[in-house]
Amino acid sequence: MSLLPSRFIYLCLHFLVLYFQLQESQQTSADFRFYIENYTRNPDDLSRRQVRIYQLYSRTTGKHVQILGKKINANGDDGGKYALLVVETETFGSHIRIKGKESDHYICMNKKGKVVGRPDGRKQECVFVEEFLENNYTALVSAKYKGWYLGFNRQGGPKRGSRTTQRQQEVHFMKRHPKGRVDPLEEFRFTTVTKRTRRARRLKPNPKRN
Repeated sequence: MSLLPSRFIYLCLHFLVLYFQLQESQQTSADFRFYIENYTRNPDDLSRRQVRIYQLYSRTTGKHVQILGKKINANGDDGGKYALLVVETETFGSHIRIKGKESDHYICMNKKGKVVGRPDGRKQECVFVEEFLENNYTALVSAKYKGWYLGFNRQGGPKRGSRTTQRQQEVHFMKRHPKGRVDPLEEFRFTTVTKRTRRARRLKPNPKRN
């Protein structure tokens, strides 16, 4: 009979521990949701985790997007200094900011749908969302003006966002590494080690030895 009170106390303590663990997990998930909501409203500089440098090949002109300053076109040569783009990717989703490495201006779209270059890219007008298409191209839609895409005509001039749709070739781009640069992942080489390769390594002369 003396075992019953102790077993009852043990069960009570066990359920009490489970209760506090459940409360803590709910609080953590609530804090995480709160962080996501705050982040989407006010993304800060520390949340931009990934910065890449590449070129945007235009399907329409056969050349690359270049940021000359306030003016932007799609007539850049492969490897041209104004065609090198610094792309800042935010932590959540595929929201990006595109800055010219040479001009230090961001690609932005104003309320009239006009594509312009600005030195300050913190505004929502300078944020685009990547859309990956089935034809291996990428489209960039304005994060502020829904349905307005970054696009260029056959002469390389920017199109107004209000006159674009995802199906138009003018808004299709392909990411390319700058001319003369290799993807860092391609620099790694894997060699299968066999008896022949071990023997060749032993016989290979050491140039440091006299």
